[in-house]
Amino acid sequence: MFPGADEYGVDIDIDDAEIDRLLAVTPDDVEAPTALSFSRNVFLPLTTACRYTCTYCTYYDVPGEATLMSLDEVRDVVRMGADAGCTEALFTFGDEPDDRYTEIHRQLDEWGYDDILEYLVAACEVALDEGLLPHSNPGDLTREQFAKLAPVNASMGVMLETTADVAAHSGGRRKTPGQRLNTIRAAGEEGVPFTTGILVGIGETWRDRAESLLAIRTLHERYGHIQEVIVQNVVPNERSTFERPSRATMRRVVAMARVALPDEISVQVPPNLSEAASLVDCGVDDLGGVSPVTDDYVNPEYAWPALQELADIADEAGVPLRERLPVYSRFVPDDVRPPETTPAPAPQNGDAWIRPPIAERLREDDVHGERLRRVARGAGPLSTPER
Repeated sequence: MFPGADEYGVDIDIDDAEIDRLLAVTPDDVEAPTALSFSRNVFLPLTTACRYTCTYCTYYDVPGEATLMSLDEVRDVVRMGADAGCTEALFTFGDEPDDRYTEIHRQLDEWGYDDILEYLVAACEVALDEGLLPHSNPGDLTREQFAKLAPVNASMGVMLETTADVAAHSGGRRKTPGQRLNTIRAAGEEGVPFTTGILVGIGETWRDRAESLLAIRTLHERYGHIQEVIVQNVVPNERSTFERPSRATMRRVVAMARVALPDEISVQVPPNLSEAASLVDCGVDDLGGVSPVTDDYVNPEYAWPALQELADIADEAGVPLRERLPVYSRFVPDDVRPPETTPAPAPQNGDAWIRPPIAERLREDDVHGERLRRVARGAGPLSTPER
């Protein structure tokens, strides 16, 4: 059982034979993808506050220094993104920031919001008003919290990172695998298209990596909600002395991910953190969200590649590059989804994967709605970056 799993009642049984099978995988055991995809986004660090203090993370600011974006600032950024042809508004912040940071809580109260999740709903509504689809990464959530956020999010996510108990998560407010697995499960129970992933190089073993991938697969087999798994290498930064994993390590981990996961789940690597061109043949088929107008605020020392660089990676691999929405096509309504795309089985909660506010945005006839539909269908010149 994974650390913290008992506390949340997370029951995941990993067969030792499956672990051994993954540990034997090499890049020679997988096939290269037939295409690469990416999402064009704007990155909105709604607040830099977080209750955790992971030793490899430069995103969070200490109490007294953390910031909170105003809705006017949110609107300015998403308008800039809409003008640049973006389809995704990526909202990110640390876990329960208003729990630990009194100034953030005071500011939210002054603006008339009970907590950060209520404020996130308002921020997502701003993005929808301006023609972008929200994808939120707000940390660990309960099913009830997902239910509040799902109507204004096309998709959501949280990194599992690892099922191991590692020193990198040390401290009085340490995250546990049980918390993260509970969040991924809650997203599945609520029928939220979901992104997760593993972090490579924070003290985990090869067995831990295999277990983490198989735990993600198990939850997807129950709920069908995982759309992509990120295989992200740790990078050196001002707070961390962790060494970047070698190319050989990343090639092997990516191959393990491709073998472990069903075909419908994309395997993604961040092109600003990894040598993406050297990993495509190991099973990578997605390059994640890339912004032409905003920084990667989680890894500010590592700039996004230009969209032309993504095209170059695809050219080197000999495959087409396709733009996608933050939510994968199999989860979108029938009248928007490409006809050759197999729809995802209905979520267990009985709702549609995409709630009405998002579905309405996809169907609207204005310029943003038309662009969203075209990207969802992979149609026309808007489906590829400028060359």
